[in-house]
Amino acid sequence: MKKGISASMMCADIMNLKSELEILEQAKIEYLHIDIMDGEFVPNYSMGKDYISALRENTKIPLDIHMMVNKPEVKLSYLDLQAGDAVSVHIESSVHIQRVLADLKSKGIMTGIAYNPATGLETLKYIADVIDYVLIMTVNPGYAGQKLVPRCLDRIKEAREIMDSLGKNQILIEVDGNVSFKNAKIMKEKGADIFVVGSSSIFDKSQNMTEAINKFRAIINE
Repeated sequence: MKKGISASMMCADIMNLKSELEILEQAKIEYLHIDIMDGEFVPNYSMGKDYISALRENTKIPLDIHMMVNKPEVKLSYLDLQAGDAVSVHIESSVHIQRVLADLKSKGIMTGIAYNPATGLETLKYIADVIDYVLIMTVNPGYAGQKLVPRCLDRIKEAREIMDSLGKNQILIEVDGNVSFKNAKIMKEKGADIFVVGSSSIFDKSQNMTEAINKFRAIINE
């Protein structure tokens, strides 16, 4: 994994996807964030195998796949995952989460563990050996455009401290949920490394996308 920006494709303009992908490529966006929703783990449906395949055909930007599904050990097999992809699964989604992570890692996939806002981070110490990154949700997952849950900002710092205490400094902290220009500055100060950006920043239709990306990158590189 590398630090940087993960563009939330749930917020992209589906009618102008090709042109927006070109802008993201020109801006050297690090990842495309793909939200997979099953209507069970979260009250929404979004994206899937065909969407992922279409992205692979039209861009070389690495994929950051966020599985918001129950029983990921079953549903991951639906997708055309490839070595080098980043895939995060929710700690709340399976009773055998370590097995799910270990299986992904054995396939050359960068593994992430995601936490909802009200889930304690204590379990991180038990799975640190099979993850490459931690995804901290700062909203309750399922919909774009939600307001930040303020206390979640301190969870970014907590996750970083847990990883550092285990000697896992290489494990990155990703943050997802209302990652606005204002919030990104605070998130970075708390220890965030990867920023999932959507309608509150680079996909804000009131702004030029290239200018918004440059503005955002300047904030996280300060």
